[in-house]
Amino acid sequence: MSYIKPKFEHPRAPKNELGFTRKEYEGSLSTLCAGCGHDSISAAITDACFELAIEPHKVAKLSGIGCSSKTPAYFLNNSHGFNSVHGRMPSVATGANLANRDMVYLGVSGDGDSASIGFGQFAHVIRRNLNMTYIVMNNGCYGLTKGQDSATADHGSKSKSGHVNNFEGIDLCAIAIELGATYVAQSFSGDKNQLIPLIKAALSHSGFSFINVISPCVTFNNNLGSTKSYDYVREHNEALSTLDFVPVKEEIVTKYDDIEVKFVEMHDGTYIKLNKLHPEWNPEDKLSIINALQVARQKDEILTGLLYLDNNSIELNDLIGTVKTPLNTLTEKELCPGSVVLDGINASLR
Repeated sequence: MSYIKPKFEHPRAPKNELGFTRKEYEGSLSTLCAGCGHDSISAAITDACFELAIEPHKVAKLSGIGCSSKTPAYFLNNSHGFNSVHGRMPSVATGANLANRDMVYLGVSGDGDSASIGFGQFAHVIRRNLNMTYIVMNNGCYGLTKGQDSATADHGSKSKSGHVNNFEGIDLCAIAIELGATYVAQSFSGDKNQLIPLIKAALSHSGFSFINVISPCVTFNNNLGSTKSYDYVREHNEALSTLDFVPVKEEIVTKYDDIEVKFVEMHDGTYIKLNKLHPEWNPEDKLSIINALQVARQKDEILTGLLYLDNNSIELNDLIGTVKTPLNTLTEKELCPGSVVLDGINASLR
């Protein structure tokens, strides 16, 4: 159940390039537990879309089942939305994307939704390089069903009930990189200064953008011994870079040393700005980040920031040559070109 927010806003509230205030990008009041990291991620999505001046009606937000999949009700009220069944959000996103490539596709999922029942669909939407932003709100447990360990719970992590997880946790970022994701990042729900630029860059990237966000469950997985708690993440967070997002044609101003700053151009001409804290790390080198993730795992560290970026990939629509016009706007003549064209297609398949 959701509740409507008050319509009042300050008459001098800041507006973006479209003339919209932040309120145009908000949703209903959250019914999640007070302090849930998911609400911080919803707020970051709201800020990112507002700052990018994305038209809300051009966004399609999709989700599955779980606490995280409730969050699309809490941002972008004026956007299209589809809440699918458990683990099946990627197939719905694929169908919608192929039918209308003009939309901005934003998928929101959880660690149970993506790393367990939906793991197969998660893998295939990555390898097809679907043009979408896929955010996993990762708390390491099933918050809607009393906090059982999810597939991303780390080995040795202790639940609120005192149960110690004996299984290896699935590293979603490593899986995404291995399967061909062209933008991979990791962040913490409590670090909006890092998370908002990551989301803005992901939304501007052409291809499959994946962000894994550690989002503590304050009810079932924020205890001593949990590796997904607020205290643990703050103590073990190893930031690869200080990230900023620089929109196209905007003056580039930086407080960092020129030698340390790297600008990476996105497909649409915008830039992400990296202040490299590790000289040996290159976000465009897949082997570099896979090695860094393994080393961090051995040290019980959580790497955050932009992990991997491939700007030379081809997204699914371009790869299979889909029509650029939304299918619902095609005329009967275009949809049924006649028997001569059909005969030619059939002949080519013989």
